[in-house]
Amino acid sequence: MTAAAPAEMRGRPWLMLVVATAGFAVNFWAWALLSPLGPMFRDTGALGVLDESDVALLVAVPVLVGSFGRIVAGALTDRYGGRVMFPAVSGVTILPVLFIAFFALDSFALLLLGGFFLGVAGTVFAVGVPFVNAWFPPERPGLAIGIFGAGMGGTAISALTTVQLFTEQGERAPFVITAVVLAVYAAVSWGVLRDAPGRTVPTTGLLTRLSANARLPITWQACILYAVAFGGYVAFSVYLPAYLKVAHGLTAADAVSRMAGFVLVAVVLRPVGGWLSDRFGAIPVLAGSYGVIVVGAAISAATPPLDGVGTVAFLAMAAALGAGSGATFALIAAVTDPSRVGGVTGLVGAAGGLGGFLPPLLMGFVYGRTESYAIGLLLLSITAALTLALTLTVVRRTAHRQVSR
Repeated sequence: MTAAAPAEMRGRPWLMLVVATAGFAVNFWAWALLSPLGPMFRDTGALGVLDESDVALLVAVPVLVGSFGRIVAGALTDRYGGRVMFPAVSGVTILPVLFIAFFALDSFALLLLGGFFLGVAGTVFAVGVPFVNAWFPPERPGLAIGIFGAGMGGTAISALTTVQLFTEQGERAPFVITAVVLAVYAAVSWGVLRDAPGRTVPTTGLLTRLSANARLPITWQACILYAVAFGGYVAFSVYLPAYLKVAHGLTAADAVSRMAGFVLVAVVLRPVGGWLSDRFGAIPVLAGSYGVIVVGAAISAATPPLDGVGTVAFLAMAAALGAGSGATFALIAAVTDPSRVGGVTGLVGAAGGLGGFLPPLLMGFVYGRTESYAIGLLLLSITAALTLALTLTVVRRTAHRQVSR
């Protein structure tokens, strides 16, 4: 290797991280396109008479598909690398985005079909984590993966632009613009991204690797951690506009703006959670995060006014959900063989997405029968308390065994 080569390589990981994070943001922008429009479809009657459960199903279907798709996407990334998978996922996502724009906006059934395939965009997370992890040294995976994880802020882009473009520029505008951005990113990522030198390519079959990864203790433990942390973030990001509109009487635009603020706080705190995990260990960060969620959800269940305690509780939960999400993957990177990070990430990412799929449906179901969101928020508080106990016992022992090796 020449003297110039190491200098070139020193900057390469950060370039790969920036491009990968941009891809995460762009695909999550596409993944969340239906969420801001759900309450609008219900209020305008453009799709017929929709109730709260219909809206919850519409915004949750892409989440579910994207979640389970991560299992396959993570395993394929271990095999083919992020250089192939990033442009592939971005290119495929263009198809459902354009289908919704030109064929589905006047049909609830077709919107559900488009939303199903839109879920492909959500699999990009399982592509990026092993790709980024391979480019950075094992002593500081938390910060790099946390920065990549901030790409989940693509949901904020959707929240801030979709309704405005839909109402002011035409109903197809947000979808066409997103499709163009996806196409540009697919071309750029194909030309710029490179897999890390020395990347270990698995030689066993897909099903064999999935089975082996599923049997790792860290896999099922991290699945629970991430289902609560990232699942909570996804659930709030897709359902918060409807909740704020109904429970607090906000306008659709104001509700979406406040949801964007929630997302922004979570996005900023995700790399912070990874950085803190590099410095102090993932377990203290996870424990602190779940403790905040316990308190914040319990306070929110009482529906305090948003001009005081209510906003503080929601923003505190946003910070905790973001930090907890970052800490979860710092933990995975620290205790998992690099060649298996993609497979484990896929399984854990699926659990996180599933954690985001169920709460909106549950909240819609409970509200439809009680006209109250308190039960759903209290269930979140109880779930976070149980996860805190798991973190301080079983997960702590798993991390300790790895460090002691």
